[in-house]
Amino acid sequence: MDTLLRINNLCGGYHKETIINDVSLEVNRGDFIGVIGPNGSGKTTLLRLMSKVLIPQKGRITLGSKDICGMNLKEFAQSVAFVTQDMIINFSFSVLEIVLMGRIPHLKRLQIESKEDHSIAQESLVMTDTLYLKDKKIDELSSGERQRVIIAKALTQNPLLLFLDEPTSHLDIGHQIQILDLLKRLNRKNNLTIVMVLHDLNLASEYCNRILLLNEGRIFKEGSPREVLTYENIEAVYKTVVVVNNNPINAKPYVILVSREK
Repeated sequence: MDTLLRINNLCGGYHKETIINDVSLEVNRGDFIGVIGPNGSGKTTLLRLMSKVLIPQKGRITLGSKDICGMNLKEFAQSVAFVTQDMIINFSFSVLEIVLMGRIPHLKRLQIESKEDHSIAQESLVMTDTLYLKDKKIDELSSGERQRVIIAKALTQNPLLLFLDEPTSHLDIGHQIQILDLLKRLNRKNNLTIVMVLHDLNLASEYCNRILLLNEGRIFKEGSPREVLTYENIEAVYKTVVVVNNNPINAKPYVILVSREK
């Protein structure tokens, strides 16, 4: 396997509080990894550590052969893009202006976007089916449209590795499938490596080739959906009763919740 990102004995959190404890992981080129776990298990913190938002308290994260702590943000952003859960945009930029911001890591100071930069942005708009929105203002869009635009901005960075923190939160089921189908196409056709935090276990099973189950800041189980999404693992971590069957269409694990009320 061609390892793109390697994490060794990682610890980190906020101020003096440690959330992630002794996590080691390899992310291979072409992976589509889902990070799952109950609230407070450290999913978002782990993503922020891997994406250079937080500085590790201990351990090492390498991108290729480089320690990410030694990389400046411009260099890091030329290879890695991060789609946050709720990206705040305070100005009424057009969709095209937002997407072109993805070229900033590749530009020199005060350099204006070239025809090539505009071409890359347009290609990202086409890939995310948002080209028809390019002249609209970002605050005029629906949640599903806005999320696709933010992903288009990330793709305009031309990343090798894409991090996403709950990209389907606040979206209806139709928009959830639309976003995740898009990511799966990019993963398969463009060999884009993806690490994504998800709450929905069935979506993780459907789309991810590997799943990382966190519990109390540590890796409880890592592997294929079939290896991770067992009723024993889920009940141990989420403290609730479930039934795990095979999806009748693709035979992947499918989690069914069991009410405690009769």
